[in-house]
Amino acid sequence: MMRLKPFHILALALLAIGLFMIVYPAEGTAAAMRGIVIWWDVLFPALFPFLVIAEMMLGLGLVHFIGMLLDPLMRPLFRVPGIGGFVMAMGFASGYPVAARLTSQLWDQKLVNREEGERLVAFATTSDPIFMIGAVSVGFFHDVRLAVVLASAHYGSAVLLGLLMRFHGRDKKAGYEAAARSAIVGRKRSKTSPSLLKRALHAMHEARLRDGRALGTMLNQAVKIAIQLIMVIGGLVVFFSVVLEAMRITHLMEYVSIAIGSLLGLFGLPQPLAAAIINGMFEVTLGAKAAGAGGAAIPLAYKAAVCAFVLSWAGLSVHAQIVSLLYRTPFRYTPFALARVLHGFLSAGAVLLLWDWLKPAQAPDLTAFAPFAKTASPSLLGWGASLPASLLLLAAICAGLLALAIGVATFKRIRSLIGKHFFS
Repeated sequence: MMRLKPFHILALALLAIGLFMIVYPAEGTAAAMRGIVIWWDVLFPALFPFLVIAEMMLGLGLVHFIGMLLDPLMRPLFRVPGIGGFVMAMGFASGYPVAARLTSQLWDQKLVNREEGERLVAFATTSDPIFMIGAVSVGFFHDVRLAVVLASAHYGSAVLLGLLMRFHGRDKKAGYEAAARSAIVGRKRSKTSPSLLKRALHAMHEARLRDGRALGTMLNQAVKIAIQLIMVIGGLVVFFSVVLEAMRITHLMEYVSIAIGSLLGLFGLPQPLAAAIINGMFEVTLGAKAAGAGGAAIPLAYKAAVCAFVLSWAGLSVHAQIVSLLYRTPFRYTPFALARVLHGFLSAGAVLLLWDWLKPAQAPDLTAFAPFAKTASPSLLGWGASLPASLLLLAAICAGLLALAIGVATFKRIRSLIGKHFFS
């Protein structure tokens, strides 16, 4: 008797979705339109500028410059090259799946090995703060102050996840030559070696010479690549929107909801929040929206914790985007999926732990984000509101990481001088 293999199950699922589109054309089309709205109003303005900027920064050598400066910080903490600090900053500021795209490019340039790439994708894949503030806190929960709790739990647990992921692949050797690494991180030290800033400038100059493209050509190619990626992301969002609608129409969602609700009951959580988890398993926006609409009888802390889990898990739609971006690399999906689950539990637990200190009733008014609260459709961010704030946040994250890296390098230099003075 022939066993069912995974691709058999996938084929049956796709056949079922095709039949659903034939039997329920109106519902399928409406679901697809909802996916297009999410893509155009939320994802396109949030991701497209960052994808173009990232391509340009790689070509100009700015990524190599930042990577050299951040090397003293990133290696001891996360066991990734300093260039991972740029990926981390871009991932935190612009959201998924930018970190996966940048990490795949680092692999193409032989700047990371498999374990380092898997670590980077695992902890740098996060939601962007503009979505967390405008869409989730204001649009779904109707309280901008909730962003303090969600952001603290989400990004704090991401950093903690990065510290835990440093043990991933601990006993495995690097998968590329040492010379390729030294081109970006400059590991060798000597009494006559130049300063960190000079090495960073040299790394940027060498990277620009290796690229060799004219600025106009670089911009043209960056826009083309970004458009291709955005179209793939949009297609996946639309597809999973139709899948969720098919599960709802065929009542499959109800059976899954009963099972998830029973599990929530074991942890003392309200069973009605099962709808948020089920939606969030597939699409993060729908899951966060369901968490915010959980009902007035459910404590806000529980709804926020489930929302934090959904934001960290990111949904199978984002997972599919990550896989599509990493298919040319040796990076495995399993470490990423396990990291998403762990990030979800860490962030949900962090919300409950931080709730007494950071709950909305005690949080300060976020006047800097007042425009989000006045938006007519806060669940769909405007292009003009999201881009400047995201760029400012990216600059702030990079500046903070650079300040920490310079501090670490200065401390090591002072310690070395003290050691030579007293023990030479």
